[in-house]
Amino acid sequence: MNNQLLHTPDGVRDIYGDECARKLAVQEQIQNVFHLYGYQNIETPAFEFFDIFKAERGSVDSREMYKFFDRENNTLVLRPDITPSIARCVAKYFMDEQLPLRLCYLGSTFQNSTSYRGRLKEATQTGVEMIGDDLIDADAEMIAIAIDALKATGLKEFQVELGQVDFYRGLLEEAHMDEETQDQLRELIENKNYFGVEEILSEQTMSPELKRLFLKLPELFGDIDQIRLAKSMTSNLRAVRAIERLEKIQEILDSYGLGDYVSYDLGMLSKYSYYTGIIFKAYTYGTGDYIVAGGRYDKLLEQFGKSAPAVGFAIEVDRLMSALSRQKICTKTTGVDTMILYEESARAEAIRMAGEFRAEKKSVQLLRKDSLHSFSEYLACASRQKIKTLIYLDGDGKKAVKYSTEDGEVQA
Repeated sequence: MNNQLLHTPDGVRDIYGDECARKLAVQEQIQNVFHLYGYQNIETPAFEFFDIFKAERGSVDSREMYKFFDRENNTLVLRPDITPSIARCVAKYFMDEQLPLRLCYLGSTFQNSTSYRGRLKEATQTGVEMIGDDLIDADAEMIAIAIDALKATGLKEFQVELGQVDFYRGLLEEAHMDEETQDQLRELIENKNYFGVEEILSEQTMSPELKRLFLKLPELFGDIDQIRLAKSMTSNLRAVRAIERLEKIQEILDSYGLGDYVSYDLGMLSKYSYYTGIIFKAYTYGTGDYIVAGGRYDKLLEQFGKSAPAVGFAIEVDRLMSALSRQKICTKTTGVDTMILYEESARAEAIRMAGEFRAEKKSVQLLRKDSLHSFSEYLACASRQKIKTLIYLDGDGKKAVKYSTEDGEVQA
């Protein structure tokens, strides 16, 4: 047999045993928080028409998508981003809905990018989207949900960094840069490359005050006072209003009792160009990348025929699991309680006993003893699966002996 068949392609991996149980438990903890905030689940297909994610949508670069064709020769892609899928779905089924929709999801995304820093090409995301609400309260609720969801998993040391796309775009309008220069500048600012920013600006014609503010952007991060400093450096109305929105969000988060989890970064700029207002990312130690990303995207649904503001975020579950593991945060899981090992002649009694366990909501494995394997092998197998108790039914099924799989001792 070709051993290559046993391996997975680059960028994907198998998850099993304890790790799989912990991941499912963490996802459930997060989903419970979403439901407590009144969000309802939605599922969209794992693959869609290419046009859902084309460049005009502002999603993932076409070169990073997994593309294939159906029988009618339509180009399909494995979804690289769940937000455009939900936007399409809402436009299809909720076109006439005028009041806010609260939706949550859990699914995989697929991005055919170069793997680095352990980043997976198939990644699990869970998140929420609020459609139809452009108020500051909705922005603050998104951040509050993200914080409460992370806390529910046991994470304690994390920070949510909040930025404002509108602040940067207000400055760009004033600077009159071409699109290519804007893209280069965005990347340099996001990477905190001060010297790269300085080099590009040296070739641009703009006021000294505006140039000074662009140069300052990579340094404009920290508490709310740093953001107020940025407001004092510009008279651009769009940029000023963006900062004022952040100030009001801070007030609301303080009302939630969550203000201390938030810091600010006006140099945070997303590769997703559909964002129109606040953007935010959450970080913790034990992983080299963000574990939450989101923001406001008020124009995306218009591309599917529905005019509605929206805001949302996604939690990168695989990165979160890595952080929880490295921080040695224990996730409670529900494993198998008991293994019932029985001789063939004791089958009826074994089935009856297993039924009683399951009626009491206790999980049980039912296993008929094979003469090819010794009792100690079954005991060791139960131990490997972290099943704590093995009950052995002898030939007539009248005698049930309970064993501890940890030491093999008979239990009372």
